[in-house]
Amino acid sequence: MFVGHYAASLALKRFENRVSLGVLFLAVQFVDILFFPLVLLGIERVNIVESFTQSTHFELEYMPFTHSLVASTLWAIAAYGLFRWVVVKKQSVAIVVALAVFSHWLLDLMVHTPDLPLWSDTSVKLGFGLWNNAIATYALEAVILLAALWVYLRSTSPMTAVGKYGMTVFVIFLLLANIANIFGPFQGDSKVVMAISALASYFVFAAVAYWLDTKRR
Repeated sequence: MFVGHYAASLALKRFENRVSLGVLFLAVQFVDILFFPLVLLGIERVNIVESFTQSTHFELEYMPFTHSLVASTLWAIAAYGLFRWVVVKKQSVAIVVALAVFSHWLLDLMVHTPDLPLWSDTSVKLGFGLWNNAIATYALEAVILLAALWVYLRSTSPMTAVGKYGMTVFVIFLLLANIANIFGPFQGDSKVVMAISALASYFVFAAVAYWLDTKRR
């Protein structure tokens, strides 16, 4: 799952307006932000295989430190601790950020092939396999993202014209980008290019979300 993860960010913002939407955008992609550097370091492994599923060109081979159920839980607990006792020092903010981090595993479970380990590479691996149907994958991400946008717009109010229309335009852009992500042609087998493009998108999208969120109250 790609842009569908941001649905959790938009929906969770409703429950704690003191947490930045930019932070939530990074939180929902946190395990992937860790995953790609670990891949380049050879600690976790992904194989680039053209049309491995209808929706992806990669086989996720080994990722217990980021995408296992245990690791995802521990990263969520770490995020809670950071925001509870170091950064904001508010329990409600810490809970929302922790939920954002853990939401990544839950949403990945819907689309991944069975490659999400419970705790280690030798444990049971889960995944409902929606990636094998590109149209269903896109539809799921679009529906949950649009539903979350509705929740976000209902729970905030614009202060400027940018605030009134900006987030809707941004979500439309994300949905268009996901068309290229799911249905676009194979872009080659460079793990470095894949990692750089993914990481760049995570941080750019978070920066845009942060800025647009400042235009609403």
